[in-house]
Amino acid sequence: MNLKKNLPLRLGVGVIVLNDEDKVFVGKRKDNPIDKWQMPQGGVNHGENLLDAMKRELEEETGIKNIKIIKEIEGWSIYELPNYLLGKIWRGKYRGQKQKWFVVRFLGRDNDINIKSDHQEFIDWKWLDIDSLPSVIVNFKKKVYEELLPKIKSSIN
Repeated sequence: MNLKKNLPLRLGVGVIVLNDEDKVFVGKRKDNPIDKWQMPQGGVNHGENLLDAMKRELEEETGIKNIKIIKEIEGWSIYELPNYLLGKIWRGKYRGQKQKWFVVRFLGRDNDINIKSDHQEFIDWKWLDIDSLPSVIVNFKKKVYEELLPKIKSSIN
């Protein structure tokens, strides 16, 4: 029996946070402290709308509240977990994630960012050139980041 086929996708949101130099926020996950970085993302709670989920996840993971929403990216991004992570992530309930991504402008200062929260996911953070995104993400999310690149760039030009 193929476990992967029987598991649903988790509904999630992702946030592309741009600073005033059009660099993007990435964090180093505490559960994967090798040199892999990702943008803030997370699950949507039952009954929660996507915009509220995005704002909640962003604040929980980064402390960032002062933003201007640039756009909601059209369509959905999907990634599947590799077999070795099935059953380990999300208590084994999902095979991957179906995500709605948002592009936002960070209006605060760097010292407003606080990754040490009750729901801490990141052990470090930095601003990164947009073109570098696919090279810093874990392999199973790389296609999502590659597909997001032109959509991010078109929202800032």
